[in-house]
Amino acid sequence: MRTVELLLDDTAQLAVREAWRRLADAGLPSQARHRSPTNSPHLTLAACPELTAPIRWELAEVAAALPLPVRFTGVVRFERPTSVLAWALDCDLALAGLHRRVWEAVASDSPPETLNPFHEPGRWSPHITLGRTRRAGAFAGRRIPELLPAPPLSARLTTLRSYDTQTGAVEVLEPRT
Repeated sequence: MRTVELLLDDTAQLAVREAWRRLADAGLPSQARHRSPTNSPHLTLAACPELTAPIRWELAEVAAALPLPVRFTGVVRFERPTSVLAWALDCDLALAGLHRRVWEAVASDSPPETLNPFHEPGRWSPHITLGRTRRAGAFAGRRIPELLPAPPLSARLTTLRSYDTQTGAVEVLEPRT
């Protein structure tokens, strides 16, 4: 599977990494525990089996629209088959439009059953994961907001990339020149 992700500017990345550190220091699930060199704060837009030529063509146009300013809105928790703690992003018109373009690109050339329904426009909740675990309710009842630093008021999404879940390879998706 290939993800399509956006990376944060350096200042926002540092803030997310500090949140990761604080969760880990408190003994809570944290993305800081993932030691892979490809592990960096990111916003997942979609995932598909492969980046075909038509998908790549459309993603190059999306990459040309970067950087994109975004606003953090606070802490959010999800209980999807895993427990996730994250900082939510405001899904303003610009971010929603960029996400829709990515979704339409991957959906146009991927079997529908291979697409994650949580990435579908209208269901997608833009967020930067701070911690994740398979233990249900791992973050419930905790004083998480007091533990974490405040998220940045604003940030920029600067780089479009893809992560290959089978090989662990990361590819930066460049705009067409």
